[in-house]
Amino acid sequence: MKRLSQKLVQSWANLGPRFLPFADAATPDLPLSRLLRLSLFQVSVGMALVLLIGTLNRVMIVELGVPASLVAVMVSLPLVFAPFRALIGFRSDTHRSELGWRRVPYMWMGTLVQFGGLAVMPFALLVLSGGGQSASAPAWIGQASAALAFLLVGAGVHITQTVGLALATDLAPQESQPKVVGLMYVMLLLGMIVSSFIFGMVLEEFTPGRLIQVIQGCAITTMILNVIALWKQETRDRSRRFQNPDQPTFKQSWDLFCHGEHALRRLLAVGLGTMAFTMEDVLLEPYGGEILKLSVSSTTYLTAALACGGLFGFGLASRILSKGADPFRMASIGAMVGLPAFMAVIVAAPMASAYLFSFGVFLIGFGGGLFGHGTLTATMNLAPPEQRGLALGAWGAVQATSAGVAVALGGIIRDIVNYFAMRNSLGDSLADPSTGYVAVYLIEMILLMATIIAMAPLIKSKLPVRKLQTS
Repeated sequence: MKRLSQKLVQSWANLGPRFLPFADAATPDLPLSRLLRLSLFQVSVGMALVLLIGTLNRVMIVELGVPASLVAVMVSLPLVFAPFRALIGFRSDTHRSELGWRRVPYMWMGTLVQFGGLAVMPFALLVLSGGGQSASAPAWIGQASAALAFLLVGAGVHITQTVGLALATDLAPQESQPKVVGLMYVMLLLGMIVSSFIFGMVLEEFTPGRLIQVIQGCAITTMILNVIALWKQETRDRSRRFQNPDQPTFKQSWDLFCHGEHALRRLLAVGLGTMAFTMEDVLLEPYGGEILKLSVSSTTYLTAALACGGLFGFGLASRILSKGADPFRMASIGAMVGLPAFMAVIVAAPMASAYLFSFGVFLIGFGGGLFGHGTLTATMNLAPPEQRGLALGAWGAVQATSAGVAVALGGIIRDIVNYFAMRNSLGDSLADPSTGYVAVYLIEMILLMATIIAMAPLIKSKLPVRKLQTS
C-alpha cells in the first residue's frame, strides 16, 4: 500500500509538466501557485477580449441593429492605445517611486481604467442602440459614450497586460522567462474559453437587462482577479526612489532595438500575420448568426472554439520549440494552417454546415497559436536581456495595432462589398449577404501568403535559436 501511495504521489507530481503547457516554469523561489495567482490578470484580460470581440459585436450588429462598420470601429478603438505598449513597458522598467515599486502602480492604474470602461459600457450601448427613451437623444451621445467606454477598456487591457508580463519576467530567473511568458498566454486563452462558456450560458435567452448584468459582472470580476494577482508579488526596493542618471532614454533604447538583426522584418511579419488572423474577429459571430442562423449562445461558443484551437497550437508549438526548432518556421507553418481554415469557413455557407464552420474557426485559432508562439519565442530569443521588456512591448504593440486596423477594415470592407452586392452591382450570383464576409476571408488568405513570403528570409538566414525548456 505504501509503495502504491508513493507511485500515486509521483504520478501527480509529473502531471503538470506532462499535460500542462509551461507547468515546469516554476522554480523553488517562484512556485507554480504564485505564478498561477499572478496569471489571473491574464484571465481578466481574456474575459474582456471575449466580451468585446466575441459577444458585444454580434449583439450590437444582430440584436441591437448597429451597422457593422460602426461596430467594427468601436471594437477596434481599444487598440488605439496599442502603439504605446512599448513606451508603457519602458516606463515601468524605469519607474521611480517612493514606495519602491515599478510594476504595481501601472498594473493598478490599468485595472482602474479597465473597470471604469466596463462600468460605463452597458448604458452607452443602450443609448447607442436607441432603445426606449434614448431614441430621442442625439446619435452622437451614444456614439461618443460607447467610444469612450471601449477606449477605456482597451487602455486598461494594454497597460495591465504589458506591465503584468514584465512583472512575470522580473520574478522568474532568466532561463525560465520565456516559459513564464508562455504560461501567461496559456492562461489568457483559458480565460477566454471559460468566459465564452459562461457568457453563452447566461445569454441563452438574450435580453438587454441580462447584457447589462454580464458587463457589470465583468467589471467586478476584473477588480477581484487583479487584486488577487497583485497581492505581495513585487518586492519593494528603496533604491528605486532615486533616479539613475545613466538610464538611457526611450528613443535611445528603441533605436538600439531597431538596429538588431532583422528586427524590422520580424515586426513586419508579426503585423501581416496578425492582420490575417484577426480581420474576421468582428465578423465570425455575425456570420454564424446572419448566414448560418445560429443563436446568440451558439455563436458565443465560437470564441471558445477559437481559443481552444489557440491553446492547442500554443501547447504543440511549445513542445516542438523546446527541442530547438526554428521559431520562424513554426510561425510559417501556422500561417499555412490558416489557408485551409479560412477556406472551410467560406465553404460552410453554401453547405449550410455549422460543424464545418466550427472546425474552420478551430483551425484559425490553431494556426494563430502556432504563429503567435513562434514570433513570441523568436522575439524573446533574439532580444538582449536588458531589452527584453522593450522587445515584449514592441511585439505586443505591433500585434495589437495590426489587430485593431484589421478589425476596423474587416467591418468596413464587409459593409462596402455587401452594399454593392445587394444592389446587383457585382452580378446576380453575388447578390447575397454572405458576399461581404467571403471577401474579407479571401483578403485574409492573401495576407497569410504575404506573411509566409515576409518570413522566408528569416528562415533561410538560420538565425541562432537558443534551446528552450518550454515543456
